[in-house]
Amino acid sequence: MSSKEQNPQALQTLDELVTALSEEDSTNYSDILRLAQLPSTAFESCCSWSSESYTRNCVIENEDFELILLCWQPGQLTPIHDHGGEECWVKIIEGEFKETVYKEDDAGILEMVKTTESKANDITYMIDFMGFHSLENLSEKKSLSLHLYAKPIRSCQVFDEETGELTNKDLTYDTIA
Repeated sequence: MSSKEQNPQALQTLDELVTALSEEDSTNYSDILRLAQLPSTAFESCCSWSSESYTRNCVIENEDFELILLCWQPGQLTPIHDHGGEECWVKIIEGEFKETVYKEDDAGILEMVKTTESKANDITYMIDFMGFHSLENLSEKKSLSLHLYAKPIRSCQVFDEETGELTNKDLTYDTIA
């Protein structure tokens, strides 16, 4: 019996996922991502890799949402950042990740509040009032994470390790599907 027959609601292709997201509003995005049972092979056409940094690969962007595939080499991590006011859901496609969440205290200092680990099919959620965060690929192999933003994210605040300050960063894609 195929997994689709076992779970008739499962979304098994990127097209099915995009259609489902297009037909709903952001209050249902978490449920839709849970229904997505996409193998890493579904993303082959979207993948690009770099030894310097994880890559941001646009799967789809429209006025309602943005879906980005991040491709990670072992040990790569994001800087500490916010989401420019947008909601963000992350579904782990392949690999294992650590998320570290930070809050800004009254003096403007970022303090670590918690860390969590996620593996394939886990979904995390972040919005700016929850603080800032960073993600790190804990796997010893290439890994994939799918990032869904309730509206496209054009810029965000990034913590500069050298100056200890938050700076604005314009966001770009490494590839566009």
